[in-house]
Amino acid sequence: MQELKVVARLYPAILDGTKTSTIRFNEQHITLGALSYVCEGSLNQSVVVWVTKCTDMALADAASYLGKTSEWPDEIMLKGMQEHYHEIQLSDIVQIVEHLNPEDSRRFL
Repeated sequence: MQELKVVARLYPAILDGTKTSTIRFNEQHITLGALSYVCEGSLNQSVVVWVTKCTDMALADAASYLGKTSEWPDEIMLKGMQEHYHEIQLSDIVQIVEHLNPEDSRRFL
């Protein structure tokens, strides 16, 4: 099964269904279907979700695509992504992975 690690501070939002997407840069290419999120720092904690859409685009376009332009202006988006990917720039291509919440994912697993 495909797997992604997620920082501990974001893991609860995946569990409660408020986080249904992730932006990844230069990581394994995710495809539609089952995906296991593993909580960094607590590798025994994981949850499986169903990936519904994967889209490649420039980081500069990601906030608009996800409807988060007011929350993630370019400067905030770049700073946040550079916490995880130090070399990333707004012009870099990222993969946006969209998925169902854990409860809705169960019907596909």
